[in-house]
Amino acid sequence: EQHRDWVLRQPERPEIYFRNQLVLDLANPEVQDFVYGVVDGLFTKNPDLAFIKWDCNAPVHNAYSSYLTKQGTPANLYVDYVRGLYRVLTRLRAKYPKVPMMLCSGGGGRADYELLKYFTEFWPSDDTEPLERIFMQWNYSYFFPAIVSDNHVTDWGKQPLKYRLDVASMGKLGFDIVFSKLSDQDKAFAQQAVRAYEGFKDVVWHGEQYRLASPYEQDIAALLYVNADQSHAVVFNYLTNTRQKNTATPRPVRLAGLDPHKRYRIKELNLYPGATSTLPPDQVYSGDFLLKVGFNPDVTLSRTSVVLDVTEAGR
Repeated sequence: EQHRDWVLRQPERPEIYFRNQLVLDLANPEVQDFVYGVVDGLFTKNPDLAFIKWDCNAPVHNAYSSYLTKQGTPANLYVDYVRGLYRVLTRLRAKYPKVPMMLCSGGGGRADYELLKYFTEFWPSDDTEPLERIFMQWNYSYFFPAIVSDNHVTDWGKQPLKYRLDVASMGKLGFDIVFSKLSDQDKAFAQQAVRAYEGFKDVVWHGEQYRLASPYEQDIAALLYVNADQSHAVVFNYLTNTRQKNTATPRPVRLAGLDPHKRYRIKELNLYPGATSTLPPDQVYSGDFLLKVGFNPDVTLSRTSVVLDVTEAGR
């Protein structure tokens, strides 16, 4: 109310609220100082603050900057707005360089490479339905590394918890779920799956990614991440289409990124307590075999997601 000219709005039109919010004019240096002061104040009053979620939900309506109009450059609004945001983030990162920060609602052009300098992770979309997320994360990874893709297990979708958790593990795993509503078996599974994730997350976050089977071309999606010395890889396999046939992988999926001269042991991860894998136990394969012939993850209607841990034999 004291600074109506700080809001992006055409002067002859009323403000348009979204979630009771107005978009501030970050092209204005005074507004930049104000926004920085608000966030800095949160840290000052809460020294134990360990995480920031920076939301980008409000769209711009009636785009007009009183400040830029006075400067004679009203057409520069969108460019100067983004540059103003960068200036705020630069100041915050200079003072709080190690605090994890998520850029939320990161779709729709709100995630870019410059923002990777300031945010530790992006939220690709509020759509967390796991089947949709497979396609979304598949495409998102063409542009951004897995370490910045926030993938959360939620209540969205009809897929079992295992499917949701296996899909979310293809990046930075998190949970937005009422844990108390899970069955004892689901709780035990989630706990052991998180322990397994701790064992391979570095490979996903920092390894090389290979696309083995495209969900746009086949009934499954398969991706592999492998570490720098090719001693450890993790393979994600998901059933994405059940309309045509009951068995999604009648033939092996050829792996990639492994050393053909090394030997590897394959183990299935994320099994429910008491469940046994249908894959051969404690089998060792040459890297050359896995690259040329492949390995069948046995994805079926009863095994809709399969996570494989591939480790160099003898390690």
